[in-house]
Amino acid sequence: MSIIYQTNNFTVEAHQRPHVDRNDGGHVVIRPKERITDRQDLTPEQAIELMRLTIVAGEAMAKVMNERGVDIGRINYQDNGNWSVFNPEGPHFHMHLYGRAKSAKVHKYGQACYFPHIDDQPEYYENFKPLTKEDVEEIGREMEKIFADDKFSDEKWFGVDY
Repeated sequence: MSIIYQTNNFTVEAHQRPHVDRNDGGHVVIRPKERITDRQDLTPEQAIELMRLTIVAGEAMAKVMNERGVDIGRINYQDNGNWSVFNPEGPHFHMHLYGRAKSAKVHKYGQACYFPHIDDQPEYYENFKPLTKEDVEEIGREMEKIFADDKFSDEKWFGVDY
């Protein structure tokens, strides 16, 4: 995994064996730094941090990839962990961000993505290209810019009484 950005509790990474090819929109994963089985295990602070991070990562991914010639029209967000339910250590929570390019060849825009289990059909994913080093660096820089905006300040997000 290539690290794009980190917070206190999470890491944003470009998946090196992506489920969506770079030119179809790309694939980013947000992982907790400490193992969490499911989103119900998040603290309120972690849940807020994750939501804010998800919004910023998606916005940065769409902006940067569009500037780099990948015509992303939408980001799909998917809470996963089901592929590891039978592993001895069990499932682990993580969030996938799938870019959905209007010109996508495999995961066509406006249609559901198809993700066969990697153990059953590893060949399905063999030719999917990951984000480039330059994509990763630019998405990280864009995330820093977005987080600098007042609407994403800690005071705005953590100062709210729910």
